[in-house]
Amino acid sequence: MIFNFFKSKPTLKELIPHGFVDIHSHILPGIDDGAKNTKESIELILEMKKMGFSKIIGTPHTYKGLYDNTNETIKKSYDSIINNIKDEISIDYASEYMIDESILSKISNKSILTLKGRYVLIEMGFISAPLNLLEIIFELKTNGYIPILAHPERYAFLFDNFKLYQKLKHHGCKFQINLLSVNGYYGKVVSKISDILLKRNMIDFAGSDIHKISHIRFMNNRVEINEVEKLKEVMKNNISIFSD
Repeated sequence: MIFNFFKSKPTLKELIPHGFVDIHSHILPGIDDGAKNTKESIELILEMKKMGFSKIIGTPHTYKGLYDNTNETIKKSYDSIINNIKDEISIDYASEYMIDESILSKISNKSILTLKGRYVLIEMGFISAPLNLLEIIFELKTNGYIPILAHPERYAFLFDNFKLYQKLKHHGCKFQINLLSVNGYYGKVVSKISDILLKRNMIDFAGSDIHKISHIRFMNNRVEINEVEKLKEVMKNNISIFSD
């Protein structure tokens, strides 16, 4: 008898569970580096529906000086597509907030767009951690928000500073992994860090971070990580917390 010790790993698309809620995407049109227009936005949404997504939360960047979005501009973008898509799949909106000084006024004014309830998606620059990173996490928590750090596996400056990962978790920050991080889209190092974070039970949620159609096509690639079962559990967390 010949044993298959090298059984093929599943494609990323095959892992999407029934009822999956995507908490990180750039499907809203003409508002950041995601969908450029309504036509592209609807194409992305319908393709995501085919893959098994049940709900998509559009989270355009709010990044002072680059993507100066407001609650009003985000809602306007959402309104431009919702009538064309509402019978196809559940769509909602929030934002992905850059951690910088500008978020502090939004926190104090309670004007943060949340994913649901108190959950708020945040990101950092890829070069270095903000000097006031822990201060802003503290302010979010103090004001009743639950911060979710987008794609912690992609911040190269953290790879050799695992204590900061642990410190962020200790301060109450949730972690959201990008689905495309586990199948090599961002490179083998990111896939390896994803595996480590999953193995250490540090990942809480998953998101597609889909910007364009090529991201969707890459979902057909096989995963590179070993912690496939833990990734499945993480995706179930999305359903339990963020379903309607």
